[in-house]
Amino acid sequence: MKVLHISAECFPIAKVGGLADVVGALPKYQNNLKTTSSVVMPFYNNRFTKQHTFTEVYKNTIALGHQYFQFNILKLVDSSLGFELYCVDIKELLFTENVYTNDDTDRFLAFQIATLDWILSGHEYPDILHLHDYHTGLIPFMVSRCYKYKPLSNIPTVLTIHNAQYQGWFSHDKVNLLPPFNFEDVGLLDWDNTVNPLAAAIKCAWRVTTVSPSYMIELKQNANGLENLLLHESAKCVGILNGIDTAVWDPETDKRLLKNYSSTTVISGKKEHKKWLCNKFNLDVKKPLYTFIGRLVGEKGADLFAEIFKEALSHKDISILLLGSGNPDTEKEITSIKDPNFNTYIGYNEDLAHKIYAGSDFLLMPSRVEPCGLNQMYALRYGTVPIVNAIGGLKDTIIDIDNNGFGLLHDGVTTANVNAAIRRASEFYSETKKFRSNLKTIMAIDNSWNNSAKTYVNLYKSLKK
Repeated sequence: MKVLHISAECFPIAKVGGLADVVGALPKYQNNLKTTSSVVMPFYNNRFTKQHTFTEVYKNTIALGHQYFQFNILKLVDSSLGFELYCVDIKELLFTENVYTNDDTDRFLAFQIATLDWILSGHEYPDILHLHDYHTGLIPFMVSRCYKYKPLSNIPTVLTIHNAQYQGWFSHDKVNLLPPFNFEDVGLLDWDNTVNPLAAAIKCAWRVTTVSPSYMIELKQNANGLENLLLHESAKCVGILNGIDTAVWDPETDKRLLKNYSSTTVISGKKEHKKWLCNKFNLDVKKPLYTFIGRLVGEKGADLFAEIFKEALSHKDISILLLGSGNPDTEKEITSIKDPNFNTYIGYNEDLAHKIYAGSDFLLMPSRVEPCGLNQMYALRYGTVPIVNAIGGLKDTIIDIDNNGFGLLHDGVTTANVNAAIRRASEFYSETKKFRSNLKTIMAIDNSWNNSAKTYVNLYKSLKK
């Protein structure tokens, strides 16, 4: 079975969030299950594309309304990713330093059209088109409704919603940029009087998945305007929990770490990394270290971070380290905190992130929205105890220590709720024997892609019957 994943992001080529991690891991695990999974994504002007060799496998010209653009399909020569990687190169639109810009409508529409034109030119079509988020959301409509893609109409399309807050809205004035179709079908593109690629994909895809079972339930109550649509399409919707790439995220082999460790050497391994972090960021190694890694946006609860941190630090018995970037006002508010037990790294640093997972005692994830969450799984893998809001994939992967579990949950994102969880965590930390035993427990939890990859393959097979 040939599966083509189509995405705007893929680790390690281009990463903004968890979408990249999923697309960079799922195909690899599927290829271990006797499928042939590959990825196609835009060709960006970034470090990865500059440092690797690509070969041209196809070229043509696409029409975007009255404009014409030449595109090339480039294949990565290096085969070390565990799957074949193809990139759509459109110099005028896609060859940017950043994955996303202020106006991505034309960019991602061109990417989708070029991808389908390339598929159409092949002698052997994929058996499944697996689409990721709104950036690829017009493909189910185009393969089922646009005249030129009629030969592709029998290929099952699977849409995975990684984050329903972003839907790719654009004006009906741009409908003419799509290849010709029967205008009576234009309603499939519309949601609330605008073209909505994510809504169109939910309507037209053969199956719709989300990245955790709880997130699928939550979307039917809060999906940034798509609640009723998802309720209407419930029969074809399913939540499949993401996994993590345990080859990349493995403290026993991770080359980004100062010292590799296993569940049997976790105490000494984490001690060395905590000492390094505390020396680098002027923190007290004797105090429990709480960390945050991620985007400083409202979805992550970041608008309350300054208030939460000040309250938590007032007890003077913990340290907090933050790695991330996002809303400028939030960054300013957080960096203005002057406390000897607090420090920040504003920006993105993959090497540092791995060391923080290895050296932290607790990872804070007070997210208001978390479709699946990968950070809590990385933390578990590295022997760091997650403190999470009980939503989405966080609720699906973390069991509270008060319920014979291994992490800490709080119900709702308020300063009081998060700090109550922090206080509980500090009490847990003080029970040294129990806390250390828990580290070995959490490192043994299997959050790999193995089970989820099998679930997706079974889903594909059900569509091919």
